[in-house]
Amino acid sequence: MKAISYSRYGGPEVLEFGDHPDPKVGPDKVLVEVRAAAVNPVDWKAQAGYLDTAFDTVFPVIPGWDVSGVVIQPGVSVPEFSVGDEVMGYVREDVLCHGTFAEYVAAPVRTLARKPRNLGFEEAAALPLAGLTAYQVLHRALRVRPGDTVLVHAASGAVGSMAVQIARHLGARVIGASRDNGQDRVRELGAEPVPYGDGFTGRVRELAPHGVDAAFDTVGGQMLKDSAALLAPEGRLASIADGEVLGMGGHYYWVRPDTADLTALAGLVEEGALTVRVARTFPLEQAADAQRANMEGGLHGKVVVTTGRGD
Repeated sequence: MKAISYSRYGGPEVLEFGDHPDPKVGPDKVLVEVRAAAVNPVDWKAQAGYLDTAFDTVFPVIPGWDVSGVVIQPGVSVPEFSVGDEVMGYVREDVLCHGTFAEYVAAPVRTLARKPRNLGFEEAAALPLAGLTAYQVLHRALRVRPGDTVLVHAASGAVGSMAVQIARHLGARVIGASRDNGQDRVRELGAEPVPYGDGFTGRVRELAPHGVDAAFDTVGGQMLKDSAALLAPEGRLASIADGEVLGMGGHYYWVRPDTADLTALAGLVEEGALTVRVARTFPLEQAADAQRANMEGGLHGKVVVTTGRGD
């Protein structure tokens, strides 16, 4: 099969396009013909070696954790899927080696769910990591309830935009913090936009004089400190960006693969409560350019690579 890989840590320049052995299909895995795979910041951070203390690495590494595609072969102990099923997944394993930037991936069944019927493969590939992160933080760490006021940081970004929509679906009022160029997108998603910059906390307090019930930090640093200061009594705090949240009595959250949660996200998409936006697409062989686009930021939507399979 064709795939993107790297044989040493580094930036986009270490990525190579070439031939790799087809994946082996273990009993609890599903062979998926990849149609699309989304780029996430964790991909290039792992590639740079930043996760070396957390994950064993076996070179060459095929990067990528997000995927959508079609089932080619279910493992012998996988009754959940059949040949031809359209699926999506957050295919994170315990070792960095076999990722999703390839024509095929053998995905653990626990990482997959059926693709929403009303999404194309590109949009479906953009949903798993960002959607699961938002869903799990709101449900498990922040326990958002109807009537809560929730502050979401980087609300026009990949995770933030998902969090705004899911929190709104849970019946919460959402204050969405973002840069000036993201204000229209935040408003479109149903949140009350607040721009970053001097006077940020004062602007939030004008909207929530008694504090926010929950704050979802995706930035860290000063934004985390501001979030803690803006909490109402008994307010809940969670961060996916800064472990200092633990010292503030909050939750430091790392997303995990979960078929039930991914299926719930698919349901929200199918009922029209959650939308997914793709900003740019690249063919698989141009994955380095896709990665650079993700690193540059400023896009209101995900960057996705496509394999051309099924065309």
